[in-house]
Amino acid sequence: MPAILAINPNTTAAITALLERHLRGAAPGIEWRMAGGRFGARYITSEAASAIAAHAALDAWANHAQGCDAVLLACFGDPGLHALREVSAVPVLGMAEASMRVAAREAGRFAIVTGGDRWGPMLTRLARELGFGDALAGVRTIALTGAQAAADPDAAVHVLADECRAARRGADAVILGGAGFAGLAARVSPLAGFPIIDSVSAGASEAAALCAGAPWPYPRPAPGHHAPSTGLDAVLAERLSG
Repeated sequence: MPAILAINPNTTAAITALLERHLRGAAPGIEWRMAGGRFGARYITSEAASAIAAHAALDAWANHAQGCDAVLLACFGDPGLHALREVSAVPVLGMAEASMRVAAREAGRFAIVTGGDRWGPMLTRLARELGFGDALAGVRTIALTGAQAAADPDAAVHVLADECRAARRGADAVILGGAGFAGLAARVSPLAGFPIIDSVSAGASEAAALCAGAPWPYPRPAPGHHAPSTGLDAVLAERLSG
């Protein structure tokens, strides 16, 4: 059975458990190995938290990726995606990247609804970096974070349905993005009146497809030299020096 390491680079264990449940449900033929961040923000809501999460993701990769066939960066902002690709011998896929791939392939132009006011420019920049800038119709952010939605999903679904309806104007598809929103697209879609892309399900299906032989557009990393480090986790420092 193929093994995928799913890295949740925040430090909320309940979110990692929520992710695991939905990843297993979306791709049951995969051995899902979960790793949460050992340090950093409880939930990522800013540039600073995202920068720290990139380090946490590398730390999790170094300590847990051995024997895996692929890595899913299971955070909707994909912090550390390019760095993980640089060091990993197996494909690394970001959850936001996977969602954008699915939306662009199946619908064309897409919009994103997510929690956390600062994510708008961050996700717009990420879409450009990943080659989806022209397909992105817009990002709608709400003050409600994914962590809050995970804690009280009943209070979140109607707010999310309203935002998804508004986001669809000018877009062919809407992504509900965020680890804390795992599973909510199925509840929001009937209220909104149209199918909504669940970022966790998209990440699971795209990562599973890689394990089944789907083309991987990124070249394997060339052997490179990393300068000596100070103060890093010993396993991460060793993996970078190898």
